[in-house]
Amino acid sequence: MKGCKVSCNRKVSFRYMGKVKEKRHMESVKTLSLLQQRLTHVSGSWSVDEYNSLITFYIRILPRLMEVERCTIFLKEPGAESLLSMHGTGLESNVIEAPLEGSIVGRVIAGGQSVIENNLRVKNGYHHEADEQTGFQSRNTLCTPIHNVSSNKVLGVIQLLNSLGSDFFDGEQQKELEEIAGYLSISIESILLKKKIASIAREFDSEVTRLEFDAVTDGRFIAESPAMREVLDLVLVLRDTPVNVLIQGENGTGKELVAKMIHENAGKDGRPFIPVNCACLPEALVESEFFGHEKGAFTGADRSRKGRFEEAKGGVLFLDEIGEMPLIVQPKFLRAIQEQEGSRLGSSDIIPYDVRLISATNRNLAKEVEKGRFREDLFFRIFSVEIEIPPLRERKEDILPLALSFLEDTNRKFKKNVAGFSPDLLALLEEYPWPGNVRQLLKEVERLVALTKDNLIMEVETCSRELLAFSRSNYVGDAAAASDGYSLPDQVTALEKRLIHKAMKKAAGNKTQAAGLLHITRQGLLKKIKRYELML
Repeated sequence: MKGCKVSCNRKVSFRYMGKVKEKRHMESVKTLSLLQQRLTHVSGSWSVDEYNSLITFYIRILPRLMEVERCTIFLKEPGAESLLSMHGTGLESNVIEAPLEGSIVGRVIAGGQSVIENNLRVKNGYHHEADEQTGFQSRNTLCTPIHNVSSNKVLGVIQLLNSLGSDFFDGEQQKELEEIAGYLSISIESILLKKKIASIAREFDSEVTRLEFDAVTDGRFIAESPAMREVLDLVLVLRDTPVNVLIQGENGTGKELVAKMIHENAGKDGRPFIPVNCACLPEALVESEFFGHEKGAFTGADRSRKGRFEEAKGGVLFLDEIGEMPLIVQPKFLRAIQEQEGSRLGSSDIIPYDVRLISATNRNLAKEVEKGRFREDLFFRIFSVEIEIPPLRERKEDILPLALSFLEDTNRKFKKNVAGFSPDLLALLEEYPWPGNVRQLLKEVERLVALTKDNLIMEVETCSRELLAFSRSNYVGDAAAASDGYSLPDQVTALEKRLIHKAMKKAAGNKTQAAGLLHITRQGLLKKIKRYELML
């Protein structure tokens, strides 16, 4: 008995530690989310328009402040071979691209020191080309570097220009411009810091989202594809918004799992989650199932029983395959949802419900309404938000992560140590259309693990009949070719099958286009398809 007591205490301890770990994880996610919001706010405090306005302000004010005719600001892009300026007096839409070699501004960038050049008309250099572009006749120039405050690297250059007949620049003007350049560098440094913060914020946003996904899914839901990321985005929103939800998708896509994630992460512990499969209820018992009954309400009712609405009070009533609900019970069901109250069979007492409804179906309910098989008023009451879960064939990015996750779980379940998947098998898993979706993939992995010895990798040959038939018909991977040894005719046949499959896939089933891709006639393609008995 002591051993049993210790074992029980350990289980309680592990459960407690698990709860503590989960709570700390959620607290960390909340803290990171707040920091993420702050970073987003800070990164949004500067915009490109504000940056351009700052540079334009300096361009406008410097000629008046320094009593010169023109001012141009050049900024250096990392790794560029030239200095680009879209900011300058009279430039408007023109852009001056000064080379680092052979220009005065390039010399300032290289040396990091101010340069005064007078009598430019008699000196060779890029300034003559710039004069032709702008129509301005440069005589004198003062160029001052804009230094990075933290690293002292040169970010760009401020260039002042005077035309023919103007006074020469001197040392006093150079000191003034260097002081102005210092203030401008602080502003530019802020802009560069903002860009860095924006980059960090984007990375941080991605990391916080990943942590939130981990917290929501608890490792149970693989979502590498954009489509499933959108589904989990909705789950994150709906956990804090208690609206009714309709989850649509084919059988085996994980509709109930999504419903449980919405319920479990809504921030309230101990609330019931009551699942009901509407397709499995006999029509005669549907009303009693949902609303309950009193003793003696009908033959066989030897005691009172709560209905599913009562059992789900304060929590979630999950209606799987709601499209199968009989029409006869839909009016009373509608009233229960609208009024959040109802009564048991055999009683007139009104019972309040307080239930959140999450429904799931593999049918198109809108079409069911059109055909008269589902009430329109009920259709518009069962959900405020709709979630569409795409089939596995439309989210191929999830197939391999799911397969690897199932391998790990199945190894643990079967107490085995299967090493992994062969390359050909991985190719087959990615190409197969999976009509049974995630449920079928799990079944296939369990079969493969059961038929593979420990420390070996799983091969195509141990797949189910469905996957083997698909592999032979579509010639996925090189498994069949490898099994035929070195026979040249067999290898040629295998290659032809593989190329026909790829061409038909690329041509979306159009045999004329596929024949063109293969550089053969359409008739020749049809003969090969018939000869090889390809199912395309």
